[in-house]
Amino acid sequence: MLITGGAGFIGSYAGEKLLAAGYEVRALDNLTPQVHGPVPKRPEYLDPDIELYVGDVRDRAAVESALDNVDVVVHLAAAVGVGQSMYEISHYTDVNARGTAVLLEAMLERPIRRLIVASSMSIYGEGMYRRADGTLLPGGDRSIEQLQRGQWELLDNEGGLLEPVPTSEAKPPTLSSIYAMNKYDQERLCLIFGRTYDVPTVALRFFNVYGPRQALSNPYTGVMAIFASRLLNGNRPLIFEDGEQKRDFVSVHDIANACRLAVDASAEITGTLNIGSGRAVSIRELAERACVALGRSDITPEVTGKYRAGDIRHCFSDITLAREALGYEPRVTLESGMDELAGWLVGQQPEDRAGQATQELVARGLAI
Repeated sequence: MLITGGAGFIGSYAGEKLLAAGYEVRALDNLTPQVHGPVPKRPEYLDPDIELYVGDVRDRAAVESALDNVDVVVHLAAAVGVGQSMYEISHYTDVNARGTAVLLEAMLERPIRRLIVASSMSIYGEGMYRRADGTLLPGGDRSIEQLQRGQWELLDNEGGLLEPVPTSEAKPPTLSSIYAMNKYDQERLCLIFGRTYDVPTVALRFFNVYGPRQALSNPYTGVMAIFASRLLNGNRPLIFEDGEQKRDFVSVHDIANACRLAVDASAEITGTLNIGSGRAVSIRELAERACVALGRSDITPEVTGKYRAGDIRHCFSDITLAREALGYEPRVTLESGMDELAGWLVGQQPEDRAGQATQELVARGLAI
């Protein structure tokens, strides 16, 4: 089996889970400096039984070599980050869309029996909402004028407040960022390939993943790691808008288990599946929990009242389909997951680049 991006945060856990299930696991990873640091080397956390090929998913020769004697592919390789994608447009599109195309072309000549691709909740844009009369409807984009007024919540056409509800796979995509567009491209490319060439394919739409091994010095990684990096440097977590926006935070252990379940699923299981915790948590609550978990109750989060282009208000998962199709069940609570993360963070010395990243967005008019 091949895991692209297999030396990364999610890939390393997925590899361990699949090794434990009896698979031989090979990883293809370019060890990008933004994630792995300036000196490319095999991560210490990567299981020694995982065979590492260092190479780029856009390099046809590297991909073909990594695919030798492989019959299952878990495609996780991607440039990740909503904010950065809005100005490194060609890079994100090249890695995510062209890289996937190169992989699929290389797979044409090989007997691949199963393909799993990492998609993202970002493709939904806003999640699903309910009117006061009980009617369900997909959330629309918020206007710049609305955000400039600090009117964060979504309203219906009559000005009534909309209530966020869990988002299922039936919601049409609303692509609010270059990253979201890229992930949708990856998903559709793989599903079209699978349907055309009779390769059972599943796109797992990951929600907000957190856990040990996240790249703490990468300011475009998950918000949990960004908060941790700030706190470890004695700085206040920075919160956009009013902090009441809701997300779904899912442990990397549950994500890895979902990958294993998707690999083991019958050939009839194809299509898109949400992989989350099924629980909505506000960004403010998450920041406050991070302060407590890291023993920094003396620090309070800073609510900036600013906004970023491409950000959405609320989106959290309905995981009914994953439960029915895969037997997926999230096992790690947010409380225990944060305790595990806090334990791993002891002794870590990340560089806090969140302020720098925000300034890059401000300079380009992408955050105000």
